[in-house]
Amino acid sequence: MSGLVDWLVAALLVVLGRLLVRSELRAREPLFALGNIAAAYYFFVEGKHRHYELLFGVTCAAYLALASLHYLALRRLARRAGFWPWVAFGLPIAVLVVVRYVPVASFGALMSPRIRAALERHSDFTLSAAFVGLSYVAFRTSRLVLDVRNGAVPCPTYAQYLGFTFFAPTLLVGPISPYALHREGFDATRRPAIPIGRALSRVLMGAVKYRFLGPLFDQVGYAGLLLDGHPHAWLDVPVAAVAYYLYLYCNFAGFCDIAIGVAGLMGIPVAENFAQPFGARNVREFWNRWHITLSLYMRDVLFSPLSRALVRLFGTARSNEAIAVTIFVVFLLVGMWHGVGWHYAVFGVLHGVAMVANHYYTLFLKRRLGKAGFAAYNRSRVIEGLAVAATFVYVSATIFFFANDWNAMQTIARALR
Repeated sequence: MSGLVDWLVAALLVVLGRLLVRSELRAREPLFALGNIAAAYYFFVEGKHRHYELLFGVTCAAYLALASLHYLALRRLARRAGFWPWVAFGLPIAVLVVVRYVPVASFGALMSPRIRAALERHSDFTLSAAFVGLSYVAFRTSRLVLDVRNGAVPCPTYAQYLGFTFFAPTLLVGPISPYALHREGFDATRRPAIPIGRALSRVLMGAVKYRFLGPLFDQVGYAGLLLDGHPHAWLDVPVAAVAYYLYLYCNFAGFCDIAIGVAGLMGIPVAENFAQPFGARNVREFWNRWHITLSLYMRDVLFSPLSRALVRLFGTARSNEAIAVTIFVVFLLVGMWHGVGWHYAVFGVLHGVAMVANHYYTLFLKRRLGKAGFAAYNRSRVIEGLAVAATFVYVSATIFFFANDWNAMQTIARALR
């Protein structure tokens, strides 16, 4: 019965969303925001965590309060001179860091006796689980501050801000779609044509990836194959590595397909997040095809300003070294953004090292081969095939650290012995 109710709620959200997006009602924006907040509450609080009803109800109210506080900072600080816009930019990032790294028990003393008792009963309750989708909300709203500061978009009203922040299709796992693209759906003069049939097929394609192919690959991934408590041959490691890579793609890209399709049914365009990542010929190209919206965010918000600052610091003669340092810092943070634990940082470091190596290898080839030779090198089908295969193997291998914490690594090592 609950599954049927979920589908009915989702269908109601789509129908109401589409009607509101295309309407001229004066209350269009508040109603759109309210509908998305209600849907988010249902799916991520009521629908999933009933035995934590009090705790998740409190955190849902806190979520809305924090969003309101950030909107106030956006209105007051984004257009001011100096460092003030960065205060507004950093507020959601600071909240994300606190939620990720501060134990929930630390907040017990600030709560009412009833909430403290609930926290003691549910010791496995975490802020990260409560503030569902906070990573994506923090990145979308912090990016909005810079867009307003730079004059790329007008400052939204409170209702527009809430409708964008709590946009239900992209709340849980993104994509980190920009505000300007979101608002195109509300503008009759700029609204992109999103055929209903194409949006429905996108939802279906995503559902096949997420509900069928993903679980199928997961059965022979790390959890399904190497963590089953039985001894294994070393050959099972590459099998699990490739299977988990495929599972991760089907799980993440499938959910993004569903989100993009549902948003399209409502008439809201959403940025693409994947572009055939298995065809990447190096790690740099991989990140241009995998989690594209995260890569663009890190490029615009961190890589570009930090690289310019380091070039000024080191001098133009050492600009390549400045870029290399920036790349490494960016990917260390990308790894840490994915979760708490040293293994995520290792994942980021390995991709940062590969990106730096690609940076210097490209410079070497351009000097050695010249412009015409470098173009011929890139056109070679043999080199492309070898590069794609090497990139696939490297990404599959490094995702081991993304997939497994220290306890899982020890279990796998014991299984192989």
